[in-house]
Amino acid sequence: MIEAINTLGRFCGRRDVEELDSALLYQKYGIGKADVMVLFGGSVLAGGDLFAKAIRDEIAKTYIIVGGAGHTTETLRQQVNRECPSIETAGLSEAEVFQRYLQEVYGCRADYLETKSTNCGNNITNLLALLREHHIRCDSIILCQDAAMQARMDAGLRKYTGDSVKIINYASYAATVCEGESGLSYEEEIHGMWDVDRYINLLMGEIPRLTDDVNGYGPAGKQFIAHVDIPVNVKLSFELLKTGFGKQIREANPMFASC
Repeated sequence: MIEAINTLGRFCGRRDVEELDSALLYQKYGIGKADVMVLFGGSVLAGGDLFAKAIRDEIAKTYIIVGGAGHTTETLRQQVNRECPSIETAGLSEAEVFQRYLQEVYGCRADYLETKSTNCGNNITNLLALLREHHIRCDSIILCQDAAMQARMDAGLRKYTGDSVKIINYASYAATVCEGESGLSYEEEIHGMWDVDRYINLLMGEIPRLTDDVNGYGPAGKQFIAHVDIPVNVKLSFELLKTGFGKQIREANPMFASC
């Protein structure tokens, strides 16, 4: 079961480079920095920490935070308010919460915020609209989302850009689940991380969405994302987890559906 969880985690939580480093970007993609880096508001606080480091290291030319309100928003608001009581998060969008977190903790900020999106689909369409509105060149883009949703974010952008944009995935954390003293836990502490049950819930919700069939989000289904190839070991891991965690598969919340 543990290996199955980690198999899904590695598949969903894509990182296309070992770390966000200018030398590694040049080595793999021939660019010293990306045109754009985007942090999506569905991430845990580790994403904000990673984004701040990327700003400091000048990994991109333009920095954007995307996120209105969705199924993870209230958790983010509570975490930031708990760690930074001076930040009043009630009613703020995910992008605004992360922006204030960056300013308070790291003394930096994103260049642009997108504050209206409510799900992974309009995260992407609203991001593209923002890029057009501000005439931001985007031949290369680093996507940073919660690891559970990173693969879907990649597929969502590929639907609209195809091969015209170099997409570099870097999930906001890399989690490894292990057996702890009192049940499942994480090998390493991750800032603001979901409890293990919720992480499993998020991962298991992704596989049906990424599966390109009539029930999925791909071209053969709801057409929200580009086609995703799901390896056999990922499918087998998902089926194994269904025997123990089947009731934890996250259903889409109609409250956050696109209009």
